[in-house]
Amino acid sequence: ILTQGSRVDGRAVTHIRPLLIEAAVPPRIHGSALFQRGDTQVLSTLTLGGPGMEQTLDGMEVSGKSRFFHHYNFPPFSVGETKPLRGPGRREVGHGALAERALLPLIPDDKEAFPYTMRLVSEVFSSNGSSSMASVCACSLALMDGGVPIKKAIAGIAMGLASNEKGEYKILTDLQDLEDGKGGMDFKVAGTRDGITAVQMDTKTKGLTSKMIHETLLQARDGRMRLLDAMDAILSAPRPELSPYAPRIVSFKISPDRIRDVIGPGGKIINEIIDATGVQIDIEDDGLVMVTST
Repeated sequence: ILTQGSRVDGRAVTHIRPLLIEAAVPPRIHGSALFQRGDTQVLSTLTLGGPGMEQTLDGMEVSGKSRFFHHYNFPPFSVGETKPLRGPGRREVGHGALAERALLPLIPDDKEAFPYTMRLVSEVFSSNGSSSMASVCACSLALMDGGVPIKKAIAGIAMGLASNEKGEYKILTDLQDLEDGKGGMDFKVAGTRDGITAVQMDTKTKGLTSKMIHETLLQARDGRMRLLDAMDAILSAPRPELSPYAPRIVSFKISPDRIRDVIGPGGKIINEIIDATGVQIDIEDDGLVMVTST
């Protein structure tokens, strides 16, 4: 790599592996996308739910509720291994959280305009490096396919490093597995055309210089633009309508003083409405009423 600029698969240091991108893959899904970069293949699916399906957060450092979350599954067969299928480990939780952190700034925060709870699940079918960044790309497209009015498209790419003891080095675009284990770093960068939303880096060297980091971020930006161009060719904006299988929500405001009239004594009135219609009703303290139904 250092002397000839050629990598193990014949790519130049700035080249991205071949891409295969599809949207709306399985039927009856609220939104989905398949993103493949080289031998790394990820299917991300979106499920939309009512406001009452928010995730309750009750941890040592964080508490409250979240209406957007991403789960990432990395089964043993994705890397050609035979192991029991168990719950997600520390790596899967971390990769899922990284992609969620990258996507979060783009999610509509106006609950009155878009009150849905959104769950994304990324299934890694095959992995040869950078599956978490492939999840970011697939999730961005799945949100658009589902009609979620995200502010911008987002892509992620992993950058590597080849170096020697003399201080010679080359930054590698689109890291693959062999270059991760034997290479000097795994520097993941996710963002839009306008900026970065998440980074994560580990290094196997004695450290990186600021010049290396500067070059990595510039080279990652070039790679990110190429990925976004390829994604835009498949789906460049959120679909104007939600999936016909997704629930519909009607939102309106009432006076906070009238909330008790809607709920009734012991919840009698609101439960009668729910039993008669089959809808789900959520009421916020400020008087925002959200009625969810299929």
